[in-house]
Amino acid sequence: MDSKVKTKAKDLWEKTNDVKETILKYFGRNRKEENTRAGGTAIGQRYEEDPDNAWNCCSWCEYLLIIILSTILLVGVLVLTLFWVMFYRGGFAWSESPLQQFNLHPILMVAGFITLSGFSILLYRLCRCVKHIYVKVIHMFFHAAAIPCIALGFLSVLDSHNALQKQHFYSLHSWLGFVTMGMFVLQFVLGFFSFLVMLCCENKTYSCRSAMVPIHASLGLANFWLAVATAVTGLIEKERETSKDENLSSENRLIEHYITSAIGITLILIGIIVTFAVRRTNSPASAKVYVTERI
Repeated sequence: MDSKVKTKAKDLWEKTNDVKETILKYFGRNRKEENTRAGGTAIGQRYEEDPDNAWNCCSWCEYLLIIILSTILLVGVLVLTLFWVMFYRGGFAWSESPLQQFNLHPILMVAGFITLSGFSILLYRLCRCVKHIYVKVIHMFFHAAAIPCIALGFLSVLDSHNALQKQHFYSLHSWLGFVTMGMFVLQFVLGFFSFLVMLCCENKTYSCRSAMVPIHASLGLANFWLAVATAVTGLIEKERETSKDENLSSENRLIEHYITSAIGITLILIGIIVTFAVRRTNSPASAKVYVTERI
């Protein structure tokens, strides 16, 4: 009697396991197909485990080239701006010297909008060595670190203009900067709530987060190009002021012209390489980032 009960219990257990496996396979296949239609790999599957995403030697060389070149340019533009301000603009100060207080503006804005934001975008797109949730946190950390730089840079130019009795928001550069700051704040808030807070209810918010990805990615790239355009127009505006400064020798004026031109060219190159890294279809994290072909 006991043996018959045990046999029936064993058969029932095996049938239950078969049903569970069938259900899991069914829902797993549907979820995989749904995610593939959205442009990614199966949920829970790492990019490196997908055989369709296997890299050849040229892909790895391109990957390393983008990382090395972008790092040199993003750090180089900040160092070049520091060199220009320290050696040709008189260094830094706060309210005790309005002219030197203004010098904090280009340094902090380049650090926040270009260097830190550029690294944030590239790390999110190119980072392959950690889980996707950690990449999101790193992406948010770099953008969060840019916020105090941008805030202090804005306050420095505001105080400097007040002390020198200059008009506010009178040029294309100032209005572009205002729009760029507004879009940056909007992007940060939307990204924080859409891709980190909503993970508390991951399954229920999946469709909403999937719909937000191309919007967030496209606006982020547009915001970065706005920052580049703002920085370039700021350099042009400063160079026009420098050309009217009678206290500068013609030699110093020429050197500053070369330095600001080099900064402007570097900014354009950064914009190009960041765009290339984000838009490249075979770039290393396409399965994780889901950047579509929509701009």
